[in-house]
Amino acid sequence: MKFVTSMLTTFLQEKDTKTNIAGLVKFFAFLAGLVVLYSATFIYLMKLEGQEHSVLSSAYWTLTVMSTLGFGDIVFESDLGRAFSMLVLLSGIILLLVVLPFTFIQFFYAPWLEAYQKTKTPSELHPDIHNHVIITNFDSVTRSLIAKLNDFNHKYYILVKDQQMAIDLYNDGYKVVVGEHGDPATYERIQIKNAAMLVASCNDMVNTSIAFTVRELTTKVPIVALASYEASVDILKLAGSNNVIQLARMLGQSLARRTLGGSARVHVIGRFDQLVIGEAPAIDTPLVGKTIAESQLRQTTGVSVIGVWERGKFIPAMPDTMINKHTVLVLAGKVEQLRNYDEYFGIYHADDRPVIIIGGGRVGEATAASLEQRKMDYKLVEKDPMRIKDPERYILGDAADLETLKRAGIDTAHTVIITTNKDEMNIYLTLYCRRLRPDIQITARSTDDRNINSMHRAGADFVMSYATMGANAIYNLLDGTEVLTLAEGLEVFRYATPERMVGKTLIESNVRAITGCSVIGIKIEGEMIPNPDPTMPVTKDSELILIGDQSSEQKFVEFASKV
Repeated sequence: MKFVTSMLTTFLQEKDTKTNIAGLVKFFAFLAGLVVLYSATFIYLMKLEGQEHSVLSSAYWTLTVMSTLGFGDIVFESDLGRAFSMLVLLSGIILLLVVLPFTFIQFFYAPWLEAYQKTKTPSELHPDIHNHVIITNFDSVTRSLIAKLNDFNHKYYILVKDQQMAIDLYNDGYKVVVGEHGDPATYERIQIKNAAMLVASCNDMVNTSIAFTVRELTTKVPIVALASYEASVDILKLAGSNNVIQLARMLGQSLARRTLGGSARVHVIGRFDQLVIGEAPAIDTPLVGKTIAESQLRQTTGVSVIGVWERGKFIPAMPDTMINKHTVLVLAGKVEQLRNYDEYFGIYHADDRPVIIIGGGRVGEATAASLEQRKMDYKLVEKDPMRIKDPERYILGDAADLETLKRAGIDTAHTVIITTNKDEMNIYLTLYCRRLRPDIQITARSTDDRNINSMHRAGADFVMSYATMGANAIYNLLDGTEVLTLAEGLEVFRYATPERMVGKTLIESNVRAITGCSVIGIKIEGEMIPNPDPTMPVTKDSELILIGDQSSEQKFVEFASKV
C-alpha cells in the first residue's frame, strides 16, 4: 500500500500529469457524448420502424455495435436503420479499437509507467542512510568496485543525471539516485554528509566540479577522484579531493613490473611493511630441474617461495613443486633476504634485448617510463605520428602489420606488452604475437575484466585489468586495507588475525583447505615473519598476510567472521 501511495504521489507530481489527465478526460467526454447521440438516434429510427425501446436498450445496442460485438438481438429492418448501424460500427472501430488504446497509452499508461520507474530511481535518500559510497559514473572500473562493495556488504549509490540511464541501471540490478553532478542540492538530497566516501569517476573537468561542490558542503567526507592526466592531479586536490588516482600510470607501472627479462634478479612487485613480494625468472639458473625443497632457497637465502607462475598460471608452492625453464618464482622475504637471492642467482640470464610495447597512449607511456627507471631498453609501436617522441625507441606503424613488428624486434624480443584501450584489439594482437613467437612472454592490458579469460585463451601469460586495479585502489582507501594485485585474479592482502585462529597453529586452523588462501606472513608486535612456521601458534593482536584469488579472499572473510 505504501509503495502504491508513493507511486501515485510521484505520478501526480509530474509536470505533464494534469495535461495528460485533461486530454484523457476530454476524449472520454467526447466518446460519452457520441454514445448519447447514437442512442437518441437509435430510439428515433426505431420508432419510425414501429419499434419501442428503452434508454437502457438504446445504450446497450450502441455499445455492442461500436465495440463490434453485435449480438443481433436488436436489429433494424429498414435501409436507413442499417446505414446508421454501419456508421455506428465504423466509428466504433476507429474510436474504440484504434484511438482509445493509443490515447490510453499516451495519456495514462506511459506516464504511469514512467512514475513507477521513478519510484525505483529516486532523487533523494532517507536521512537515516549512513556510511554509503556515492559513485558519480558507471564504467568498467566502478562496475568492478560495486562487485567488491557487494562482496563485503558496503552500501553504494550511483549518481546519474539521465533518468533513462538510471532506469536501465536499476533494471540491471544497481542502486541509483538521479541528480545533477554540479548541483549542491543534489548532494544534500543524497545525504552526502553521512556518506563513507564519494568516488568522482567522470572526466577530469567534471570530477573537479564535483569535488569543489561537495567540499563546500562538507569537509569530512573523503573524496577519491580519478584523473586521466598528470596536469589534473594538483587541480583535483585543490578542488578538495583527498586522494587522486591515476589509473593509467598505475597500470603502466604494473605492466612494466611483469617484465621479467634482463636478468634472473628479483623484480619487486609489492610491499607489506617489511615483507617484500617479488618475482624472479628461473631460466638459465641452477634452479631449473629441481623441486622447491631441493633448491634449499630458504636455507641459503632466507627467501620463501610462495608460488610459481607457469605460462601465466599461478601454482601455490609445495615442497615437490618442480622448477622448469619457464617457471617464474614468486618470492617473499625481507629486503636483505631478496638481496641474498640476487647475489646467488642475479648473474644468470643476462638479456639486454628491448621489450616491445604496443600502444603509445597514457598506459603505454607509463609502461615505457617505468622500464626506463629500471634501465631496460624498449621499442614502442604506435601508429599515430603525433605520439612519436623518440625516433630511436618509437616505431611508427600498425602493430597488426608483420613488417612493423619485425622492425620492433619481434623475432628476438623476450617480452611484448600490449597496452591499447580496446580489448578486442588486445585479444587480436595477443593471438597474433603468440602465433609469431610461441616462446615470448606476453603481458596484456584488459580495460574490461569480462575479457580477461579471452586474453588468456588467446595466449597472454599475464593480464592486468584496468577495472580491477582501479576498484582495488578505491576500495583500499575506503576499507583502510591494502590489496596487492599480482595478476588478474590473484591478490595479496592483510587481515587481522581472527579470534578463532588465536592460539592455534596454521595447520590446526586449516586456512588453506577451507578458504583457498595461503598465509605468507604474520606481523607480530611490529615484526614481520615471512612464510611462518605452520606449527607455530598464532598470537592475539597479530596480522596475517595472505595470498589468494578474489573468491578465496571472500571465503576467508566469511571464515574470519565465524566464532
